[in-house]
Amino acid sequence: MDHVDRCVVLVDAGYLLGAAASLLAGEPARSRITVDHAALIQGLRERAEDDTQQPLLRIYWFDGAPDRVPQPEHRRLRVMPRVTVRLGALTRSDGRWAQKGVDAAMHAELTELARNRACSDIVLVTGDGDLLPGLMSAKEHGVAVHLWAVQAADGDYNQSEDLVAEADERRVLDRAWITKAVRAKDLSGLCAPAPAPRPEIAAILSAPLPESALAASAERAAQAAVRNGSPAGPTAEGQEDADHAPAGGKGVPTPKDLAGLRGPGTQPAQHPTSATLRWSSDKGWVERPGGPLGEPAETASLPTLAQLTSAEQRWADREEDITTVGGDPFEVGQVFARRWMERLPEQSHVPKLSTMYPRIPHRIDGELLRYAARFGLLAHKDDQIDEHDRYAIRAGFWREIDVRAAAEHAPAGE
Repeated sequence: MDHVDRCVVLVDAGYLLGAAASLLAGEPARSRITVDHAALIQGLRERAEDDTQQPLLRIYWFDGAPDRVPQPEHRRLRVMPRVTVRLGALTRSDGRWAQKGVDAAMHAELTELARNRACSDIVLVTGDGDLLPGLMSAKEHGVAVHLWAVQAADGDYNQSEDLVAEADERRVLDRAWITKAVRAKDLSGLCAPAPAPRPEIAAILSAPLPESALAASAERAAQAAVRNGSPAGPTAEGQEDADHAPAGGKGVPTPKDLAGLRGPGTQPAQHPTSATLRWSSDKGWVERPGGPLGEPAETASLPTLAQLTSAEQRWADREEDITTVGGDPFEVGQVFARRWMERLPEQSHVPKLSTMYPRIPHRIDGELLRYAARFGLLAHKDDQIDEHDRYAIRAGFWREIDVRAAAEHAPAGE
């Protein structure tokens, strides 16, 4: 049986994007670049069909992922036409991340395509010499093998010389081609200044710290000093530090301090008995009236997004998540809040929610973080969303609530 006259592209994403990062940002860290995957796939297809003079059958995208769980980019890629995603494991060893199983998967696909005569031309975008046996096997089955390299930052080879020697054709994806779909996040180099903090995140991080809590923390520090043989009582400098300790900082009281403040006979006069001083999930102390959980009864009855979402909307949400939501923590919070507000049966729920700022009611907050976990925000974090990502998710939620609430209450014609 003759080979079908069409081409297949096998992409080692670790090589392609790592080499692109080296070329554009000076180091192979993929976190240093932003990728337009739709433009990249289109560019690969057009280049392959032009080089091989054959129509494309399929692009196989090989990459690693923690526990082989698809990340946001993989979810976007695998719903694109003519794209198949194959995932290997991503493991951490000696402080570095390494792909496992990607080369083996590429080798198996390469030899299987050639053996089954599924195509006449195969394009390999890789630099790994481990694929040499598969490349030679494909040639023996009569398939033309095209090897593509990403332009090396130092002008030298970034591919196995054996692969280069055995390939039937070789092309270089130069800087001009790469930058049609890939750009460096920071063009000023490795010593770039830190990105400016978002004011919304800063507001959440600076939740108020009551004077009573500061006093308890200062008293605890003084008791520790006495136990350690230091002079009894805080020094003037130490007292000043305690008076100005930021939320979440050195002087923040522990839950044990909270228990002491709430114990019999220890309730400070400035706190009414109906108040609840609680440890906020967003860092710091928050004093709120209400029941034992510090949450007003009216907000405890707020509907969750799941309760407000029909089966048809759930399907549309998943489609939007896959195709358009990028997975930035701040954006994830905004998308969740937008859907929640649009589906509320009555907008009177919004002022109730606003009374809880900066803390999101527990049920809604848990649902929000579970939604965020879909976008790979658990990756590399031991199944915990990074602390700063949690602040960004919640800040995005509150920003969307504020913007939409303001728009609804704006006078007509403004």
